[in-house]
Amino acid sequence: MHLVTVATCSLNQWALDFTGNYERIMKSITIAKSRGATLRVGPELEIPGYGCLDHFLEGDTILHSWEILAKILQNEDARDIVCDIGMPMTHKNSNYNCRVIIHNGKIAMIRPKMWMANDGNYRELRYFTPWHKHRHTEPHSLPSIIRKITGQTVVPFGDAVVATEDTVIGVELCEELFTPASPHIQMGLDGVEIFTNSSASHHELRKLNKRVELIKEATAKNGGIYLYANQQGCDGDRLYYDGACMIALNGRIVAQGSQFSLSDVEVVTATLDLQAVRAARTQSSRRMQAAQSEPYERVWVDTRLDGGMGIRVGEEESKAKSIEFKYNTPEEEIALGPACWLWDYLRRSRQAGYFVPLSGGIDSCATSVIVYSMSRLVVQAAQRGEEQVIADARRMTGEPDDSTYVPSDPREFTNRIFHSCYMGTEHSSVETRKRAKDLAEAIGCYHVDLNMDTVVSAMKALFTMTTNKAPRFESQGGTARESLALQNIQARLRMVLAYMFAQLLPWVRGKTGGLLVLGSANVDESLRGYYTKYDCSAADVNPIGGISKTDLKKFIAYAQTEFDLPILGSFLDAIPTAELIPMGQDNVAQSDEVEMGMTYEELSVYGRLRKVEKCGPYGMFGKLVIDWGSFLSPVEIATKVKHFFFTHAINRHKMTTLTPSVHLEEYSPDDNRFDLRPFLYNSRFEHQFNRIDQLAEVLPNRATQPGNDKAKQD
Repeated sequence: MHLVTVATCSLNQWALDFTGNYERIMKSITIAKSRGATLRVGPELEIPGYGCLDHFLEGDTILHSWEILAKILQNEDARDIVCDIGMPMTHKNSNYNCRVIIHNGKIAMIRPKMWMANDGNYRELRYFTPWHKHRHTEPHSLPSIIRKITGQTVVPFGDAVVATEDTVIGVELCEELFTPASPHIQMGLDGVEIFTNSSASHHELRKLNKRVELIKEATAKNGGIYLYANQQGCDGDRLYYDGACMIALNGRIVAQGSQFSLSDVEVVTATLDLQAVRAARTQSSRRMQAAQSEPYERVWVDTRLDGGMGIRVGEEESKAKSIEFKYNTPEEEIALGPACWLWDYLRRSRQAGYFVPLSGGIDSCATSVIVYSMSRLVVQAAQRGEEQVIADARRMTGEPDDSTYVPSDPREFTNRIFHSCYMGTEHSSVETRKRAKDLAEAIGCYHVDLNMDTVVSAMKALFTMTTNKAPRFESQGGTARESLALQNIQARLRMVLAYMFAQLLPWVRGKTGGLLVLGSANVDESLRGYYTKYDCSAADVNPIGGISKTDLKKFIAYAQTEFDLPILGSFLDAIPTAELIPMGQDNVAQSDEVEMGMTYEELSVYGRLRKVEKCGPYGMFGKLVIDWGSFLSPVEIATKVKHFFFTHAINRHKMTTLTPSVHLEEYSPDDNRFDLRPFLYNSRFEHQFNRIDQLAEVLPNRATQPGNDKAKQD
């Protein structure tokens, strides 16, 4: 056996928090060394934080990154271990996203990223230049602050590998794993036995399995040890980086970190046998390909990863057995991901808690339950003795410096940091008011209840006094325009009241600080534009803005049992309604799906086809004729598609003011960030809709064929 102990980690880095990022990097190195590791790899751009965005274009960001690297090089705790550390730097006046390999106070080499993430949530080409000189290095002149420490003037910069006395290490950065011709293939053929991958990969529902399969595949055919490091937490923007660092050996996962955690530093180590890698590479076909592969330049580091003990015989492999990778269900991901993101946002904004307008509907219910899930995680972390979590909890709850308070009950902690308000009007029902009150009691949040009819009446009276016109609802003889205006003023006044209560409720309770207002518009409502601009959707942050209504219902059903909240059953049974208009003569409540002209399940389908499968109106119609043709006629499908695109287009402007929300769904319509589209459309789509109508007229109606049941649509 030839045993080496290696370490990878998940760090909760924060954009531009150079001091905090340094401390977390050093803590991870210290933990890795304490476990006997001789190689440590950290997340992508870990020194400044991955989410600096346009700050990467500032010389200050690169200067401060060098200053932090200098501190790491000088720190005795960073000696006697090979460290793979991420930072931006300038080479020949171009910015690069780099990994810096250091050992015993010196820089061995700098490896720039070659393939950039430049779609979806990522704009790396905006800040960085890809390194296209494959298998080639150039001398990089070090800044004076580094020269004084290392005694080096230049170091290799480019696409090379690191050779120690007993093995060879190759670097692969995040997106490079996802490319068709990943670097690990050719590096492995040239003798690289250990691969490091430093990532800043965000959480998205149902996404982790793709990452895991690619990591397993990276060494399944070629053999090798693969160390995957990832950022964790909210680093200042809409993404939640979900950690899940891991170690693979010959296509098997042998060690896994947590996907969702409140810990700032998590280190995963494993002791593995290099002989197992070499044995996996004995196949004849692989040897033939290896003999023909082009060589990489090797940068030598005078050390052994086995700790200088050479080949050891008779020792057992430690932690090298395959493990069954732990995947969370989508319901668990909703319970954990947004909750962790909310915790980071709350503690780093240094506010006293959250406030939500609690309507008695399922969306604000889901938002509230996610906050309660956050409290559960805080209590669990505090009970494990995590000092940073305890310190943050004491500060935000206003505890004195000498306090011994430790969160021990989720309801008690929720009562300290979470506030809700039911803002009723004459159109509100007894049922929604009671559901809101019961939910608040169940999770422990501080709840207030009010009627805002006097405020609404004052606004209507002001309008009438100014114009001599009194708007009425349609059911009272008014026009659709009057009715819409009367609904919207109720919704917008709730936003104004929400901010007033968020600023003053802590004062009412004798506490200091203010509250962050939470929005509760789901991703489908945003896609459809089914909400009032600048109503309660206009908040500070929105934990459910990237989640579909369908998934939210599944989450509430999960939480009903998992969190022991029987009250949630009444939210699942309730018809989604805005309660902004008088009850009709038939006593039927206002229904969201009826008003939208489509179901939430249909909206999820439209959203996925529009964004993920990149369909315009005509392309979407063609796909839905195949998928829905057994229970809907082509003309019916055409009507649905045209209605969606029309309503989406006329409401597209609302996306420009969306409350920042944690990204969770791959068809998110988050404007100018994830979804780059115009916000003023020709909503009639004359040419596109005409082509749909022409095709719908000639296609056969499969829905009328024997054996097909139109009720299947339900």
